[in-house]
Amino acid sequence: MLKDVVEVKALDPYELFVRFEDGVEGVIALDQLVTFDGVFAPLRDPAEFKKVSINSELGVICWSGGADLDSDVLHARLTHSTIQVKTFVDR
Repeated sequence: MLKDVVEVKALDPYELFVRFEDGVEGVIALDQLVTFDGVFAPLRDPAEFKKVSINSELGVICWSGGADLDSDVLHARLTHSTIQVKTFVDR
């Protein structure tokens, strides 16, 4: 289902405006999705948070410190849908 992010803007406080290639768009409160620990810890600083960008090769939101966000999760959040998880069994 992967939908590429085509636009992202940092809003205050810790919110992102996100638009996908299929036209779905909206505001996501990042503090409701992640804890600001580990790779996300630098994003507690509003100046670092605002450095959000799009990895155009992968179509995902990212920051220079290595943090990125799964586009499927964000798309599902905005469309109020669930993510289909496929499992594979080795035989």
